[in-house]
Amino acid sequence: MGKQGMTTKERIADEALTLFAAKGFRGTTVKDIADAVGIKDASLYKHFKSKKEILNTIVEEAYVHMGNMSDSLGIPSGDGSLEDAAEFFRGINRETIIALGKEVFKFYLTDGYMSRFWKLANLEQYNNRDFYELYRRLFTEEGIEYQKNLFAEMIRMGAFREGDPEVMAYNFYSPIFLLLHRYAGSEGELDEALGIIEKMVGDFYDRYQA
Repeated sequence: MGKQGMTTKERIADEALTLFAAKGFRGTTVKDIADAVGIKDASLYKHFKSKKEILNTIVEEAYVHMGNMSDSLGIPSGDGSLEDAAEFFRGINRETIIALGKEVFKFYLTDGYMSRFWKLANLEQYNNRDFYELYRRLFTEEGIEYQKNLFAEMIRMGAFREGDPEVMAYNFYSPIFLLLHRYAGSEGELDEALGIIEKMVGDFYDRYQA
């Protein structure tokens, strides 16, 4: 959605995300946000009670963006059954899995919303205990836990070789997490990053596919 199609409340959250990602939560004032939107401070409070409420809205919207990304690629979401997800991944070939891996990585690195949210999360984890817990949950714990359970199901149905599903999850996720840090803000090097993702996902497929 372009900014012209946004409601005032949506524009407030969007401009706040840009400012938070650049200046941090504490370094951004309500006046900064209102000025960026082109409204008075008092008008902003008609939509949000506080900066914290704006931040909460930004976090909720990040989850929506991730869900929309999964839907657009046809990937089963974490809300569905593990059996359905395992059947989906068992039914696609090496080239398709690599292509999906590259699209997911590109989403986090270049999507207009998620690239800003990634910068905000990395910045605020050091300044805000609540955001630190969110960062850990969103970018590490939830993903690894889901992948561990998914890989365990794929082993059970014979799609993956026998092994420790938690180790598999770390083997898959850790390089992606490292590459997101390495290439964040370096969209000009996207092709290089995607080349590494292609090799990494292909290697993982070859190592564990039954």
